[in-house]
Amino acid sequence: QAAQALAAPRAVPTTAVRYVVAPEPAYPTTSRRLGEAGEVRLRVEIGTDGRARHVSVHHSSGYPRLDESAVAAVRAARFAPYTEQGVALVVWTIVPIAFELQS
Repeated sequence: QAAQALAAPRAVPTTAVRYVVAPEPAYPTTSRRLGEAGEVRLRVEIGTDGRARHVSVHHSSGYPRLDESAVAAVRAARFAPYTEQGVALVVWTIVPIAFELQS
């Protein structure tokens, strides 16, 4: 078990991740006014407690304000711990956050 704890977290598909508190990104006012929209894909390490331990931009929306809002939202979110055979594991996944302007 000690070796497992030292092993690098493995990646799991986005579909394997469940939220206790889903991310709710704020759409920056300036971005909305300027018509900035797009999808941010974040690489997230989820701890055994369901908290995002590390969050980084895997694929940018092209707009730093949107990227920063997405990172903040995922840091505030809470995940259900990922378990295998009843044991919570530290895992990586990609979390997409979409910013879409409604007309």
